[in-house]
Amino acid sequence: MVEEVILVDENDVAIGVMEKQQAHQQGLLHRAISVLVFNTNGELLLQQRAAHKYHSPLLWTNTCCSHPRPGESTENAATRRLIEEMGMSTDLEKKWSFTYKTSFENGLIEHEFDHVYFGHTDTPPNINPEEVHAYRYITLAQLEMELAQVPEKFTYWFKLLIPHISKHLLHS
Repeated sequence: MVEEVILVDENDVAIGVMEKQQAHQQGLLHRAISVLVFNTNGELLLQQRAAHKYHSPLLWTNTCCSHPRPGESTENAATRRLIEEMGMSTDLEKKWSFTYKTSFENGLIEHEFDHVYFGHTDTPPNINPEEVHAYRYITLAQLEMELAQVPEKFTYWFKLLIPHISKHLLHS
């Protein structure tokens, strides 16, 4: 199956679709989702990306992330990918959006308009090994400490999310 992404302008207005790999080769702005799931202890569920991912393999990142399919809402994509990657579901609430652009050693470029969703559950994940190598729960204090000590172990976009997590948790 050919995976397509939704190309957007700087205001997140859809302007077309493109095959995912081609969009990443050209660095075109496209719609994305990031999901952060917390347990009742306030710990964030992290995933370690699978070793064969086309970029950022084995790096730690938010609970799940991906791209909506053409015609799919960001909320539906977030719910779908949480099930596909982590084998879990929970109610999700959109918290904010942001854009970023970065290039990787393999020549691919992520240029995303990312919609961030929060969820809360104590249900343990049942990870999909095609997507996820490992998972763990972490407090925000521990996460900030690890990020300061070993930032290279985390994905680029996740490091952009971290400064905003606490303020949005207060409004959950």
